[in-house]
Amino acid sequence: QRKNPFSNDSRLVSKLVHTHRGDPTYGRPPEGSRTEQRGKDAHSHVGKEVEELCLIIRSTGVVGEDGHVSVTFGQLFETYVTISNKVVGILLRARKHGLVHFEGEMLWQGKDDDVIITLL
Repeated sequence: QRKNPFSNDSRLVSKLVHTHRGDPTYGRPPEGSRTEQRGKDAHSHVGKEVEELCLIIRSTGVVGEDGHVSVTFGQLFETYVTISNKVVGILLRARKHGLVHFEGEMLWQGKDDDVIITLL
């Protein structure tokens, strides 16, 4: 497919790009494309949600002996769900970036309400 029938971007028509694993552009949208911009916008939006989650943890949590702020998942869920319905996904992203710590792979409402989430 040389031309995407769903795209109005004529710049992409003439480019026949073959990328291979290891190439820095492999799996990435063409530079300057709308797809690239949408990805950047989404990344920025999620970053803001992670920041907001950390602020919520700081304001609702309790400072422990080690100086870190902690909150239970149940308490965080009840507070944050009024802001966003993506609590667990944002928590996983925050953990991936080393901002929070909690035990387990996934947190489930009800079952994991007593799990401690620590702001690092």
